[in-house]
Amino acid sequence: MTVACSMVLLWAWGGLQAFELVGKENIFQNTPCPAFLMFDNAAYLADMSFELPCHCKPEEVKAVVWYYQKHLRSSHTRVLTDFDGRLLTEEAHVRAGSDMLVRFSIRMFSLLVFRAQPEDSGLYFCGTRKGDYFYAYDVDIQSSRGMVATFQDSGQVPSADSHYGTLRIFTTFWEWTPCDRCGARGEQWRIGLCYLQSPDLSPRYRQTLPRTVSCGSQAVPARLRAKARARAPELLVRSCMVPCKKKSIRKGVMAVFSYVSRVGSRPWLPTVPIQFHQQRLGHGLVISCPGARPEHAVAWDKDRQFLYRTQYLKGVNRTMRVFIDHGNHLHIRFTELADRGIYYCWRQGVRVAGFRLGVLTRGRQQFSLSDPETHAAIMLALMGHLLLTVVFVTIHICRCCCYLFHCCPSFSPRDALPEF
Repeated sequence: MTVACSMVLLWAWGGLQAFELVGKENIFQNTPCPAFLMFDNAAYLADMSFELPCHCKPEEVKAVVWYYQKHLRSSHTRVLTDFDGRLLTEEAHVRAGSDMLVRFSIRMFSLLVFRAQPEDSGLYFCGTRKGDYFYAYDVDIQSSRGMVATFQDSGQVPSADSHYGTLRIFTTFWEWTPCDRCGARGEQWRIGLCYLQSPDLSPRYRQTLPRTVSCGSQAVPARLRAKARARAPELLVRSCMVPCKKKSIRKGVMAVFSYVSRVGSRPWLPTVPIQFHQQRLGHGLVISCPGARPEHAVAWDKDRQFLYRTQYLKGVNRTMRVFIDHGNHLHIRFTELADRGIYYCWRQGVRVAGFRLGVLTRGRQQFSLSDPETHAAIMLALMGHLLLTVVFVTIHICRCCCYLFHCCPSFSPRDALPEF
């Protein structure tokens, strides 16, 4: 019996150890590099951030270097490397107009590109500093200029496929985003990028579907690229309605305590962070939602007004003064006095931030009773005045009641004189 138990324990222990070894096995040992370098096709929309993993490399290579070429066998090759002591780039610190060397980072052998631009399209190679290549990508960054918006609630349908003999150009849509608001009517959309299908593609480029690549791929012959560029990306929009997630009992109790603790000090404290900005009358302004990317579900509200894409999306009306671009930024071409207020930002169905806009006229801020801080200050002054009035009236009522019902001892000035 003891021997049998010992054998079972040894077998179980050995099985667990084998499982741990499999879980910790190096993935590069099971992924041999191809003898002939191939290119994986990948397409993204402008201003998106993406990651290019180095799926294979020799085990003795401890650090990789990424290379970039605009075209295959180009005489100009850019070296993208982090081993020279440059700090790793963070996405929050990157702007759309930054140089390419500022908008990338290498982490765990993968290349991260932040806010990619159409000029970043090309070939990316994973290799060593000696110039040996292990893995490669064919990246196509499609511009959002001329992007076609299709509103499903209005009965509109996406663009039909285009056929030119054996060439077929079509739009491939991503998954629907989550509803951009909760507890109220919101919107969701899906991004569509240009793809084509042709038997004349270069066999050196890997294809997810047979004979199908993105329109800006290097696999497309030069004679077909002009027809492929004529098709712009698309945006399909539809309405949605989802309830807000219910908070747990613990979170609800904590929220009540937090609210009670705020009542005595700052009753006007908002539920989301509010950033204040003053803008001169007639000047333009662009507002960004914190942490949002083009593929995220982002919505904008002005005070209690919902800014829906069916009315405020860029391109719906060329004369719009206030609009939302395809990167989820809110634009005001030139500010007016009516633009004062708080602009709220929703990200992935949750309200995350607010932006309070004040308008300056001739160097001074226009006074308005609708301003939140002015309104809070007035309410605080009125509450203090009301409290003092209540205390004053209460004291006089108590004195009157005492004298009326003889509850208070009578006092005479003669009682205060000393006796001789």
